[in-house]
Amino acid sequence: MTIFSPGLFKHPSRCFRSYSIVGVGLLGTFTYRHKYKINRVSFSSSTPSSYYCRATLSTTMEEVKPAFDSDKAAVLVNELRKTFNSGKTKSYEWRISQLESISKMIDEKEKEIVEALQKDLSKPELEAFLSEILMARSSCKLALKELKQWMMPQKVETSLATYPSSAEIVAEPLGVVLVISTWNFPFSLSLDPVIGAIAAGNAVVLKPSEIAPATSSLLSRLVGEYMDKSAIIVVEGAVAETSALLEQKWDKIFFTGGARVGRIVMAAAAKNLTPVTLELGGKCPAVVDSNVNLQVTARRIVAGKWVCNNGQACIGVDYIITTKELAPKLIATLVNVVEEIFGKDLMESKERSRIINSFHFKRLVNLLEEDKVSSKIVFGGQRDESQLQIAPTILLDVPEDSMIMQEEIFGPLLPIITVERLEDSFAMINRKPKPLAAYLFSDDEQIKRKFVQNIYAGGMAINDTILQVTVPTLPFGGVGESGMGSYHGKFSFDAFSHKKAVLYRSFAGDSPTRYPPYTPGKKKQIKALLSGKLLNIMLALLGFYKD
Repeated sequence: MTIFSPGLFKHPSRCFRSYSIVGVGLLGTFTYRHKYKINRVSFSSSTPSSYYCRATLSTTMEEVKPAFDSDKAAVLVNELRKTFNSGKTKSYEWRISQLESISKMIDEKEKEIVEALQKDLSKPELEAFLSEILMARSSCKLALKELKQWMMPQKVETSLATYPSSAEIVAEPLGVVLVISTWNFPFSLSLDPVIGAIAAGNAVVLKPSEIAPATSSLLSRLVGEYMDKSAIIVVEGAVAETSALLEQKWDKIFFTGGARVGRIVMAAAAKNLTPVTLELGGKCPAVVDSNVNLQVTARRIVAGKWVCNNGQACIGVDYIITTKELAPKLIATLVNVVEEIFGKDLMESKERSRIINSFHFKRLVNLLEEDKVSSKIVFGGQRDESQLQIAPTILLDVPEDSMIMQEEIFGPLLPIITVERLEDSFAMINRKPKPLAAYLFSDDEQIKRKFVQNIYAGGMAINDTILQVTVPTLPFGGVGESGMGSYHGKFSFDAFSHKKAVLYRSFAGDSPTRYPPYTPGKKKQIKALLSGKLLNIMLALLGFYKD
């Protein structure tokens, strides 16, 4: 006979305290089986789904550890380190073979990838193709094309002090690296850094986000099917599994997510002096001048807000700043474009992703329902919790101290703030933590120069949004609270490489000047050699500076 105690637990320990039995919580799978005997009636169960708490009752008690704990994580890292130390991952042939496998995987499993993204986020097929599949495929193809060039040592000049000599910078893999990805672009933001890590010759553990379970499960299966299992591993799970991984010593941790968890990752990395790349986020502004083509501007803002995962993007437009005079025209044009793209009945549109889960839905609703904010809605605001949908929503002149202007929105809400002069927007932006991206729409060359020179941000686009991340020759990364480090293109290769300085000398040209005893003549000779003046150098080489 089996007894089920259903319930969703925000923390598994509540299950343990209440029932002293098995708990599988939303934050991770914790399997503890306790057996008791009561009046000769025996109860038994097997491990349930993440929505149940079950008990097994008999005469004995046994405790089973979580499926993936710190001990198993340590074993995993040790095995990967053996693979790396064997030199297997360092060869050009191995790197190319793994990149080709990723390319093949994307081509052959495109339909399954789209289906997983549909399950997790209701991503429209075209959006899934453009923002997830095409991005990952492009990164992989670029690495395949350029890898040989990236791996070549970079020759550099040497100084006269080391004459005769030559020098080079050698890119060597860091070792065993951990990639922790996020849920909003769960396929491309998982594979993109992994592609860089493999290209650089590392062994890799990928921890996909449990908040996008269909994509996480698919990645685990496909990586196991297509990739070298001795060097590239996917670990699924939630807080317990991530914590177990963070307890290990890594040669690099690459994290994509929010600032709160980013601080936890960085603190864990600091214990082992592990370098980190943190791809975080922030409130990305778009400043709109009065001299722009309003129709094009509106379309590009809509693309960078609602078409881009329904606002759930770290580089998406978070808020707009414009002049009081232009604001009504801009709002009207934005509304027209939104209805043109998504239809008049915004809640019925199939062209937008849904909100990822009920927690984030409620978070967004709370932002909208704050006392000093709810009256500022000028368009949209409809919501349906059963479908996890909130309509594209525009708000005008919400207070700067409101929550919607203090925290990253990460959803389909778009505040518009008005100023008297466009230059006033610069101080407003710089009062906030440095964003991951900043956007300006203007035809004024002077305003463009001032914006680039005076606004601090991870990256920028002038007269467009989000497209800067599609340029592989530009680094993508944050600054300050929006992150540290960068990747994309060769920058991904560099993120997972150590640039080793190498100096080559022969046994010729061994000058006695460098060895004691140090005399006044030697000091003059050294000064002459380092002066950079040809005459002094020639005199020193000819031995004119003597005691």
